[in-house]
Amino acid sequence: MKKRVIITGSGFSGLSAASFMAKQGASVTVIEKHGIPGGRARQLKSAGFTFDMGPSWYWMPEVFERFFAAFGKRREDLYHLHRLDPSYRVYWENNAVDIPAGVPALISLFESIEPGAGQQLQQFLKEAAFKYQTGMEKLVYKPGLSLLEFADADFIKGVVKLDVFTSMKKHVQKFFKHPQLRQLLEFPVLFLGALPSDIPALYSLMNYADMEGGTWYPEGGIYSVVQAMYQTALEQGVAFSFDEEVQKIAVSGNKAGKVITNKSAYDADAVIVAADYHHAETSWLEPRYRTYSDAYWEKRVMAPSCLLYYVGVSKKLPGIPHHSLFFDTDFDTHAAEIYSNPQWPSDPMFYVSTVSVTDPGSAPEGSENLFLLVPVAAGLTGDTAEVRANYFDKIMRRLEARLGCSIRDHIVYNRSFAVSDFVNDYHAFKGNAYGLANTLLQTSILKPSCRSRKVRNLFYTGQLTVPGPGVPPSLISGEMVAGLVSKYLSKENSLT
Repeated sequence: MKKRVIITGSGFSGLSAASFMAKQGASVTVIEKHGIPGGRARQLKSAGFTFDMGPSWYWMPEVFERFFAAFGKRREDLYHLHRLDPSYRVYWENNAVDIPAGVPALISLFESIEPGAGQQLQQFLKEAAFKYQTGMEKLVYKPGLSLLEFADADFIKGVVKLDVFTSMKKHVQKFFKHPQLRQLLEFPVLFLGALPSDIPALYSLMNYADMEGGTWYPEGGIYSVVQAMYQTALEQGVAFSFDEEVQKIAVSGNKAGKVITNKSAYDADAVIVAADYHHAETSWLEPRYRTYSDAYWEKRVMAPSCLLYYVGVSKKLPGIPHHSLFFDTDFDTHAAEIYSNPQWPSDPMFYVSTVSVTDPGSAPEGSENLFLLVPVAAGLTGDTAEVRANYFDKIMRRLEARLGCSIRDHIVYNRSFAVSDFVNDYHAFKGNAYGLANTLLQTSILKPSCRSRKVRNLFYTGQLTVPGPGVPPSLISGEMVAGLVSKYLSKENSLT
Protein backbone atom coordinates (compact mmCIF):
# COMPACT_ATOMS: atom_id res chain seq x y z
CA MET A 1 0.00 0.00 0.00
CA LYS A 2 1.30 3.46 -0.90
CA LYS A 3 2.34 5.71 1.95
CA ARG A 4 0.01 8.71 2.38
CA VAL A 5 1.69 12.11 2.43
CA ILE A 6 -0.39 15.21 3.14
CA ILE A 7 1.05 18.58 2.12
CA THR A 8 -0.47 21.81 3.39
CA GLY A 9 -0.08 24.63 0.88
CA SER A 10 0.48 24.78 -2.90
CA GLY A 11 3.10 27.51 -3.17
CA PHE A 12 6.38 26.79 -4.92
CA SER A 13 7.79 24.69 -2.07
CA GLY A 14 4.56 22.70 -1.72
CA LEU A 15 4.30 22.00 -5.45
CA SER A 16 7.95 20.97 -5.54
CA ALA A 17 7.65 18.65 -2.54
CA ALA A 18 4.43 17.14 -3.91
CA SER A 19 5.93 16.20 -7.26
CA PHE A 20 9.08 14.71 -5.73
CA MET A 21 7.10 12.72 -3.16
CA ALA A 22 4.75 11.33 -5.81
CA LYS A 23 7.75 10.43 -7.98
CA GLN A 24 9.03 8.37 -5.04
CA GLY A 25 5.79 6.40 -5.03
CA ALA A 26 3.82 8.11 -2.28
CA SER A 27 0.11 8.88 -2.43
CA VAL A 28 0.15 12.67 -2.16
CA THR A 29 -2.66 15.08 -1.39
CA VAL A 30 -2.11 18.85 -1.31
CA ILE A 31 -4.55 20.91 0.74
CA GLU A 32 -4.84 24.54 -0.37
CA LYS A 33 -6.79 27.31 1.33
CA HIS A 34 -7.35 29.20 -1.92
CA GLY A 35 -9.19 28.20 -5.07
CA ILE A 36 -6.08 27.98 -7.27
CA PRO A 37 -2.51 26.77 -6.79
CA GLY A 38 0.38 29.13 -6.22
CA GLY A 39 0.15 30.40 -2.66
CA ARG A 40 1.81 33.82 -2.57
CA ALA A 41 2.41 33.47 -6.29
CA ARG A 42 -1.29 33.43 -7.10
CA GLN A 43 -2.69 35.18 -10.15
CA LEU A 44 -5.22 38.02 -10.12
CA LYS A 45 -7.43 38.69 -13.14
CA SER A 46 -9.80 41.65 -13.26
CA ALA A 47 -11.07 44.25 -15.73
CA GLY A 48 -9.04 42.65 -18.52
CA PHE A 49 -5.76 42.87 -16.58
CA THR A 50 -3.67 39.92 -15.38
CA PHE A 51 -1.37 40.33 -12.39
CA ASP A 52 1.14 38.12 -10.62
CA MET A 53 0.18 38.74 -7.00
CA GLY A 54 3.59 37.95 -5.53
CA PRO A 55 7.02 37.23 -7.02
CA SER A 56 7.83 39.18 -10.17
CA TRP A 57 11.58 38.57 -10.68
CA TYR A 58 12.88 35.44 -12.41
CA TRP A 59 16.51 34.78 -11.45
CA MET A 60 18.57 31.56 -11.27
CA PRO A 61 16.96 29.90 -14.31
CA GLU A 62 19.07 26.77 -13.85
CA VAL A 63 17.12 25.91 -10.66
CA PHE A 64 13.88 25.78 -12.65
CA GLU A 65 15.56 23.74 -15.40
CA ARG A 66 16.78 21.27 -12.77
CA PHE A 67 13.31 20.90 -11.29
CA PHE A 68 11.58 20.09 -14.58
CA ALA A 69 14.45 17.86 -15.75
CA ALA A 70 13.86 15.67 -12.67
CA PHE A 71 10.52 14.74 -14.26
CA GLY A 72 11.80 14.26 -17.79
CA LYS A 73 10.64 17.68 -18.93
CA ARG A 74 12.29 20.60 -20.66
CA ARG A 75 11.40 24.02 -19.38
CA GLU A 76 11.27 25.40 -22.93
CA ASP A 77 8.42 22.99 -23.74
CA LEU A 78 6.41 24.40 -20.81
CA TYR A 79 6.90 28.16 -21.02
CA HIS A 80 9.09 30.60 -22.91
CA LEU A 81 11.67 32.86 -21.29
CA HIS A 82 12.71 36.33 -22.40
CA ARG A 83 15.92 37.85 -21.10
CA LEU A 84 15.19 41.46 -20.22
CA ASP A 85 17.51 44.13 -21.57
CA PRO A 86 17.74 46.40 -19.74
CA SER A 87 17.45 44.09 -16.78
CA TYR A 88 15.91 46.99 -14.88
CA ARG A 89 16.11 50.76 -14.51
CA VAL A 90 17.24 52.54 -11.36
CA TYR A 91 16.00 56.04 -10.61
CA TRP A 92 18.21 58.12 -8.34
CA GLU A 93 17.53 61.67 -7.19
CA ASN A 94 19.18 63.39 -10.15
CA ASN A 95 19.47 60.70 -12.80
CA ALA A 96 18.22 57.33 -14.01
CA VAL A 97 20.34 54.44 -15.25
CA ASP A 98 19.33 51.40 -17.28
CA ILE A 99 21.16 48.30 -16.05
CA PRO A 100 22.12 46.38 -19.19
CA ALA A 101 22.02 42.62 -19.66
CA GLY A 102 25.45 41.04 -19.96
CA VAL A 103 28.66 41.60 -18.03
CA PRO A 104 30.62 43.47 -20.76
CA ALA A 105 27.97 46.20 -20.91
CA LEU A 106 27.84 46.32 -17.11
CA ILE A 107 31.61 46.79 -16.95
CA SER A 108 31.32 49.75 -19.30
CA LEU A 109 28.49 51.22 -17.22
CA PHE A 110 30.41 50.89 -13.96
CA GLU A 111 33.49 52.44 -15.55
CA SER A 112 31.44 55.41 -16.77
CA ILE A 113 30.20 56.07 -13.24
CA GLU A 114 33.50 55.52 -11.39
CA PRO A 115 36.88 55.25 -13.15
CA GLY A 116 38.42 51.86 -12.36
CA ALA A 117 35.08 50.37 -11.26
CA GLY A 118 34.82 48.24 -14.41
CA GLN A 119 37.90 46.24 -13.46
CA GLN A 120 36.73 46.12 -9.86
CA LEU A 121 33.40 44.70 -10.99
CA GLN A 122 35.19 41.86 -12.76
CA GLN A 123 36.99 40.91 -9.53
CA PHE A 124 33.82 41.34 -7.47
CA LEU A 125 31.90 39.01 -9.80
CA LYS A 126 34.75 36.49 -9.84
CA GLU A 127 34.48 36.21 -6.06
CA ALA A 128 30.68 36.18 -6.26
CA ALA A 129 30.84 33.32 -8.78
CA PHE A 130 32.86 31.23 -6.33
CA LYS A 131 30.30 31.90 -3.59
CA TYR A 132 27.41 31.09 -5.90
CA GLN A 133 28.91 27.83 -7.14
CA THR A 134 30.09 26.75 -3.69
CA GLY A 135 26.81 27.77 -2.12
CA MET A 136 24.75 25.82 -4.62
CA GLU A 137 26.97 22.73 -4.38
CA LYS A 138 27.75 22.68 -0.66
CA LEU A 139 25.15 24.75 1.21
CA VAL A 140 21.79 25.21 -0.46
CA TYR A 141 20.79 21.57 -0.92
CA LYS A 142 21.49 20.69 2.74
CA PRO A 143 18.62 20.23 5.22
CA GLY A 144 20.51 22.02 7.98
CA LEU A 145 19.90 19.32 10.59
CA SER A 146 23.52 18.82 11.65
CA LEU A 147 26.96 20.42 11.32
CA LEU A 148 28.15 17.09 9.95
CA GLU A 149 26.43 18.00 6.67
CA PHE A 150 29.25 20.47 6.10
CA ALA A 151 32.13 18.14 6.98
CA ASP A 152 33.57 18.45 3.51
CA ALA A 153 37.31 19.13 3.18
CA ASP A 154 36.99 21.34 0.10
CA PHE A 155 34.16 23.30 1.67
CA ILE A 156 36.03 23.85 4.95
CA LYS A 157 39.13 25.02 3.06
CA GLY A 158 37.00 27.48 1.10
CA VAL A 159 35.04 28.94 4.03
CA VAL A 160 37.25 32.02 4.29
CA LYS A 161 36.61 32.84 0.64
CA LEU A 162 32.87 32.73 1.31
CA ASP A 163 33.11 35.89 3.43
CA VAL A 164 30.66 34.55 5.99
CA PHE A 165 32.03 36.83 8.73
CA THR A 166 32.28 39.99 6.62
CA SER A 167 29.22 42.16 6.10
CA MET A 168 27.84 42.82 2.65
CA LYS A 169 28.26 46.56 3.24
CA LYS A 170 31.99 46.28 4.03
CA HIS A 171 32.52 43.90 1.15
CA VAL A 172 30.94 46.28 -1.39
CA GLN A 173 32.82 49.26 0.05
CA LYS A 174 36.08 47.41 -0.50
CA PHE A 175 35.46 47.49 -4.25
CA PHE A 176 33.46 50.64 -4.97
CA LYS A 177 33.35 54.24 -3.76
CA HIS A 178 30.47 55.75 -5.72
CA PRO A 179 27.22 55.66 -3.67
CA GLN A 180 25.10 54.64 -6.65
CA LEU A 181 27.27 51.62 -7.40
CA ARG A 182 27.18 50.63 -3.77
CA GLN A 183 23.39 50.86 -3.67
CA LEU A 184 23.11 48.91 -6.89
CA LEU A 185 25.05 46.02 -5.37
CA GLU A 186 23.41 46.21 -1.96
CA PHE A 187 19.76 46.34 -3.02
CA PRO A 188 19.21 42.58 -3.60
CA VAL A 189 20.08 41.75 0.01
CA LEU A 190 17.51 44.19 1.40
CA PHE A 191 14.88 41.57 0.56
CA LEU A 192 16.85 38.90 2.41
CA GLY A 193 15.78 40.57 5.61
CA ALA A 194 18.44 42.85 7.06
CA LEU A 195 20.58 45.88 6.45
CA PRO A 196 23.63 45.31 4.23
CA SER A 197 25.71 45.88 7.37
CA ASP A 198 24.06 42.82 8.97
CA ILE A 199 23.99 40.39 6.02
CA PRO A 200 27.04 38.18 5.40
CA ALA A 201 29.02 39.05 2.26
CA LEU A 202 28.36 35.45 1.23
CA TYR A 203 25.19 36.86 -0.30
CA SER A 204 27.08 38.73 -2.99
CA LEU A 205 26.14 35.47 -4.73
CA MET A 206 22.86 37.33 -5.37
CA ASN A 207 24.77 39.84 -7.50
CA TYR A 208 26.16 36.94 -9.50
CA ALA A 209 22.63 35.60 -10.01
CA ASP A 210 21.54 39.07 -11.14
CA MET A 211 24.43 40.17 -13.34
CA GLU A 212 25.78 36.89 -14.71
CA GLY A 213 22.62 34.80 -14.61
CA GLY A 214 20.37 37.56 -15.90
CA THR A 215 16.88 38.87 -15.26
CA TRP A 216 14.26 36.94 -17.21
CA TYR A 217 10.53 37.05 -17.82
CA PRO A 218 8.48 33.87 -18.30
CA GLU A 219 5.87 34.51 -20.98
CA GLY A 220 2.49 34.72 -19.27
CA GLY A 221 4.09 35.87 -16.02
CA ILE A 222 5.41 34.03 -13.00
CA TYR A 223 2.09 32.22 -12.82
CA SER A 224 3.05 30.31 -15.95
CA VAL A 225 5.74 28.67 -13.79
CA VAL A 226 3.10 27.80 -11.18
CA GLN A 227 0.90 26.28 -13.87
CA ALA A 228 3.78 24.23 -15.26
CA MET A 229 4.63 22.92 -11.79
CA TYR A 230 0.97 22.23 -11.02
CA GLN A 231 0.61 20.25 -14.27
CA THR A 232 3.79 18.34 -13.45
CA ALA A 233 2.37 17.42 -10.04
CA LEU A 234 -0.90 16.24 -11.59
CA GLU A 235 1.01 14.06 -14.04
CA GLN A 236 2.84 12.49 -11.10
CA GLY A 237 -0.53 11.57 -9.59
CA VAL A 238 -0.79 14.29 -6.94
CA ALA A 239 -4.33 15.08 -5.75
CA PHE A 240 -5.33 18.64 -4.83
CA SER A 241 -8.07 19.85 -2.51
CA PHE A 242 -8.73 23.56 -3.09
CA ASP A 243 -10.82 26.01 -1.06
CA GLU A 244 -10.05 23.92 2.00
CA GLU A 245 -8.36 25.17 5.15
CA VAL A 246 -6.35 23.12 7.63
CA GLN A 247 -7.52 23.44 11.22
CA LYS A 248 -5.50 20.83 13.08
CA ILE A 249 -2.71 18.30 12.80
CA ALA A 250 -3.82 15.45 15.07
CA VAL A 251 -0.90 13.72 16.79
CA SER A 252 -1.10 10.28 18.35
CA GLY A 253 1.91 9.30 20.40
CA ASN A 254 4.68 11.07 18.55
CA LYS A 255 3.23 10.81 15.03
CA ALA A 256 0.90 13.01 13.02
CA GLY A 257 -1.93 10.66 12.13
CA LYS A 258 -4.47 13.01 10.61
CA VAL A 259 -4.76 16.44 9.04
CA ILE A 260 -8.16 17.91 9.87
CA THR A 261 -9.65 20.65 7.71
CA ASN A 262 -12.85 22.66 7.63
CA LYS A 263 -14.25 20.03 5.24
CA SER A 264 -12.66 16.67 5.94
CA ALA A 265 -9.96 14.64 7.70
CA TYR A 266 -7.00 13.04 5.93
CA ASP A 267 -5.07 10.05 7.24
CA ALA A 268 -1.33 10.56 6.96
CA ASP A 269 1.87 8.55 7.16
CA ALA A 270 3.79 11.83 6.88
CA VAL A 271 2.86 15.52 6.82
CA ILE A 272 4.74 18.31 5.05
CA VAL A 273 3.79 21.83 6.07
CA ALA A 274 4.29 24.17 3.12
CA ALA A 275 2.21 26.86 4.79
CA ASP A 276 3.42 29.41 7.34
CA TYR A 277 5.66 27.56 9.82
CA HIS A 278 4.71 29.73 12.81
CA HIS A 279 1.00 29.42 12.12
CA ALA A 280 1.20 25.65 11.76
CA GLU A 281 3.07 25.29 15.05
CA THR A 282 0.92 27.66 17.07
CA SER A 283 -2.52 26.99 15.56
CA TRP A 284 -2.51 23.42 14.25
CA LEU A 285 -0.52 21.62 16.95
CA GLU A 286 -1.18 21.15 20.64
CA PRO A 287 1.42 23.03 22.73
CA ARG A 288 3.23 19.86 23.80
CA TYR A 289 4.03 19.02 20.18
CA ARG A 290 5.52 22.40 19.24
CA THR A 291 9.24 22.61 18.62
CA TYR A 292 9.53 26.35 19.27
CA SER A 293 8.16 28.62 21.98
CA ASP A 294 6.42 31.95 21.51
CA ALA A 295 9.56 33.61 22.88
CA TYR A 296 11.65 31.92 20.19
CA TRP A 297 9.42 33.24 17.40
CA GLU A 298 9.36 36.75 18.84
CA LYS A 299 13.16 36.84 18.69
CA ARG A 300 13.29 35.90 15.00
CA VAL A 301 14.46 38.60 12.60
CA MET A 302 11.96 38.82 9.77
CA ALA A 303 12.45 39.81 6.16
CA PRO A 304 10.18 42.69 5.08
CA SER A 305 6.51 42.83 4.44
CA CYS A 306 5.18 44.81 1.48
CA LEU A 307 2.63 47.39 0.55
CA LEU A 308 1.48 46.31 -2.93
CA TYR A 309 -0.73 47.88 -5.57
CA TYR A 310 -2.15 46.16 -8.65
CA VAL A 311 -3.01 48.96 -11.07
CA GLY A 312 -4.61 48.97 -14.52
CA VAL A 313 -4.02 52.10 -16.62
CA SER A 314 -6.03 52.85 -19.77
CA LYS A 315 -3.10 54.34 -21.72
CA LYS A 316 0.43 53.43 -22.73
CA LEU A 317 3.18 54.96 -20.59
CA PRO A 318 6.05 56.32 -22.69
CA GLY A 319 9.47 54.88 -22.02
CA ILE A 320 8.63 52.82 -18.96
CA PRO A 321 10.74 49.60 -18.66
CA HIS A 322 9.65 46.20 -17.38
CA HIS A 323 11.32 46.67 -13.95
CA SER A 324 12.01 50.01 -12.25
CA LEU A 325 13.65 50.68 -8.88
CA PHE A 326 13.08 54.08 -7.30
CA PHE A 327 16.10 54.94 -5.16
CA ASP A 328 15.39 58.66 -5.47
CA THR A 329 15.07 59.08 -1.73
CA ASP A 330 17.37 58.33 1.19
CA PHE A 331 18.36 54.65 0.93
CA ASP A 332 19.70 54.34 4.50
CA THR A 333 16.68 56.02 6.11
CA HIS A 334 14.16 53.70 4.50
CA ALA A 335 16.31 50.65 5.25
CA ALA A 336 16.50 51.69 8.92
CA GLU A 337 12.70 52.14 9.00
CA ILE A 338 12.37 48.52 7.90
CA TYR A 339 15.00 46.93 10.15
CA SER A 340 16.50 49.15 12.85
CA ASN A 341 13.49 51.20 13.94
CA PRO A 342 10.43 49.52 12.37
CA GLN A 343 7.80 52.04 11.28
CA TRP A 344 5.82 53.09 8.25
CA PRO A 345 8.43 54.72 5.99
CA SER A 346 8.64 58.50 5.87
CA ASP A 347 9.78 58.73 2.25
CA PRO A 348 9.93 55.23 0.78
CA MET A 349 11.91 53.66 -1.98
CA PHE A 350 9.67 51.57 -4.21
CA TYR A 351 9.61 49.18 -7.16
CA VAL A 352 7.44 49.09 -10.29
CA SER A 353 6.87 46.12 -12.58
CA THR A 354 5.22 46.88 -15.92
CA VAL A 355 4.66 43.42 -17.34
CA SER A 356 2.64 44.77 -20.28
CA VAL A 357 5.84 46.26 -21.75
CA THR A 358 7.07 42.72 -22.43
CA ASP A 359 3.76 40.86 -22.45
CA PRO A 360 0.96 42.92 -24.07
CA GLY A 361 -1.57 40.17 -23.34
CA SER A 362 -1.46 41.05 -19.63
CA ALA A 363 -3.52 44.21 -20.27
CA PRO A 364 -6.25 45.35 -22.68
CA GLU A 365 -5.00 46.89 -25.92
CA GLY A 366 -3.55 50.35 -25.38
CA SER A 367 -3.31 49.82 -21.62
CA GLU A 368 -0.60 49.10 -19.04
CA ASN A 369 -0.41 46.67 -16.16
CA LEU A 370 1.43 48.12 -13.13
CA PHE A 371 2.58 46.24 -10.03
CA LEU A 372 3.93 48.60 -7.37
CA LEU A 373 5.77 47.48 -4.24
CA VAL A 374 6.88 49.42 -1.18
CA PRO A 375 8.98 47.32 1.24
CA VAL A 376 7.87 47.88 4.83
CA ALA A 377 8.74 46.36 8.19
CA ALA A 378 7.04 43.13 9.20
CA GLY A 379 4.67 43.37 12.15
CA LEU A 380 3.47 46.92 11.55
CA THR A 381 0.08 47.97 12.86
CA GLY A 382 -2.14 50.69 11.44
CA ASP A 383 -2.56 49.11 8.00
CA THR A 384 -5.59 51.23 7.12
CA ALA A 385 -7.23 52.33 3.89
CA GLU A 386 -6.04 55.87 4.61
CA VAL A 387 -2.41 54.75 5.01
CA ARG A 388 -2.56 52.80 1.75
CA ALA A 389 -4.12 55.73 -0.11
CA ASN A 390 -1.50 58.13 1.24
CA TYR A 391 1.42 55.98 0.07
CA PHE A 392 -0.22 55.36 -3.27
CA ASP A 393 -0.48 59.09 -3.86
CA LYS A 394 3.15 59.61 -2.79
CA ILE A 395 4.65 57.06 -5.13
CA MET A 396 2.33 57.89 -8.03
CA ARG A 397 3.39 61.53 -7.91
CA ARG A 398 7.04 60.46 -8.15
CA LEU A 399 6.33 57.99 -10.96
CA GLU A 400 4.39 60.60 -12.95
CA ALA A 401 7.16 63.17 -12.48
CA ARG A 402 9.81 60.76 -13.78
CA LEU A 403 7.77 59.63 -16.77
CA GLY A 404 6.55 63.13 -17.55
CA CYS A 405 2.91 62.12 -17.97
CA SER A 406 -0.28 61.72 -15.97
CA ILE A 407 -1.25 58.27 -14.70
CA ARG A 408 -3.79 58.75 -11.93
CA ASP A 409 -6.40 60.23 -14.29
CA HIS A 410 -6.26 57.05 -16.38
CA ILE A 411 -6.48 54.39 -13.65
CA VAL A 412 -9.32 51.95 -14.34
CA TYR A 413 -8.35 49.29 -11.80
CA ASN A 414 -6.60 49.58 -8.44
CA ARG A 415 -6.31 47.01 -5.68
CA SER A 416 -3.97 47.19 -2.71
CA PHE A 417 -2.49 44.38 -0.60
CA ALA A 418 -0.46 44.87 2.58
CA VAL A 419 0.49 43.59 6.02
CA SER A 420 -3.00 42.63 7.16
CA ASP A 421 -3.68 40.83 3.86
CA PHE A 422 -0.52 38.73 4.26
CA VAL A 423 -1.87 37.70 7.66
CA ASN A 424 -5.43 37.03 6.49
CA ASP A 425 -4.61 35.32 3.19
CA TYR A 426 -1.47 33.39 4.13
CA HIS A 427 -1.41 33.40 7.96
CA ALA A 428 1.99 35.03 7.48
CA PHE A 429 3.87 35.52 10.75
CA LYS A 430 3.88 39.26 11.47
CA GLY A 431 2.54 39.79 7.98
CA ASN A 432 5.92 39.03 6.42
CA ALA A 433 6.19 38.83 2.65
CA TYR A 434 9.61 37.21 2.25
CA GLY A 435 10.06 34.94 5.25
CA LEU A 436 12.92 34.80 7.72
CA ALA A 437 15.89 37.12 7.37
CA ASN A 438 19.10 35.49 6.15
CA THR A 439 21.30 36.90 8.89
CA LEU A 440 24.37 34.95 10.03
CA LEU A 441 22.52 33.76 13.15
CA GLN A 442 19.58 32.59 11.03
CA THR A 443 21.49 30.60 8.42
CA SER A 444 21.33 26.85 7.77
CA ILE A 445 21.24 24.91 11.07
CA LEU A 446 20.26 28.13 12.87
CA LYS A 447 16.96 28.42 10.99
CA PRO A 448 13.75 26.77 12.22
CA SER A 449 14.29 23.09 11.51
CA CYS A 450 12.72 21.47 8.45
CA ARG A 451 11.90 18.49 10.67
CA SER A 452 9.83 18.62 13.84
CA ARG A 453 11.72 17.66 16.98
CA LYS A 454 8.54 16.49 18.72
CA VAL A 455 6.57 14.73 15.95
CA ARG A 456 8.48 12.05 14.04
CA ASN A 457 6.67 12.32 10.70
CA LEU A 458 6.12 16.08 10.56
CA PHE A 459 8.26 18.16 8.19
CA TYR A 460 8.40 21.80 7.07
CA THR A 461 9.32 23.46 3.81
CA GLY A 462 9.32 27.01 2.48
CA GLN A 463 10.62 30.44 3.28
CA LEU A 464 10.73 30.17 7.10
CA THR A 465 13.08 27.20 6.98
CA VAL A 466 16.07 26.15 4.83
CA PRO A 467 17.41 27.38 2.50
CA GLY A 468 15.47 30.67 2.83
CA PRO A 469 13.46 33.35 1.02
CA GLY A 470 12.86 33.48 -2.72
CA VAL A 471 11.33 31.38 -5.47
CA PRO A 472 14.39 29.27 -6.42
CA PRO A 473 15.14 28.48 -2.74
CA SER A 474 11.51 27.39 -2.34
CA LEU A 475 11.83 24.89 -5.19
CA ILE A 476 15.00 23.60 -3.58
CA SER A 477 13.36 23.45 -0.15
CA GLY A 478 10.56 21.27 -1.50
CA GLU A 479 12.97 18.86 -3.19
CA MET A 480 15.21 18.61 -0.15
CA VAL A 481 12.37 17.97 2.31
CA ALA A 482 10.85 15.37 -0.01
CA GLY A 483 14.18 13.54 0.17
CA LEU A 484 14.04 13.54 3.98
CA VAL A 485 10.46 12.28 4.01
CA SER A 486 11.28 9.52 1.53
CA LYS A 487 14.14 8.36 3.78
CA TYR A 488 11.85 8.43 6.81
CA LEU A 489 9.13 6.39 5.03
CA SER A 490 11.66 3.86 3.75
CA LYS A 491 12.98 3.40 7.28
CA GLU A 492 9.44 2.97 8.61
CA ASN A 493 8.77 0.38 5.91
CA SER A 494 11.82 -1.62 6.92
CA LEU A 495 10.62 -1.69 10.51
CA THR A 496 7.15 -3.05 9.70
